Amino acid sequence: MSVILRILFVLAGSITAFFVARDSLNFDIVQTFVAILLVTALLLGGSVWSLLRKT
Repeated sequence: MSVILRILFVLAGSITAFFVARDSLNFDIVQTFVAILLVTALLLGGSVWSLLRKT
């Protein structure tokens, strides 16, 4: 589980770096928000894939 979260935080850090400077005070907050969005998108994608696979 921690490996998945680390990969998501690495992805979130690289995505966040496009929009917020790394030395900004709110970089960690934005990175966490992006990580939450990635987890939500991953879960939504898995749910949709599961529904489509059943039909």
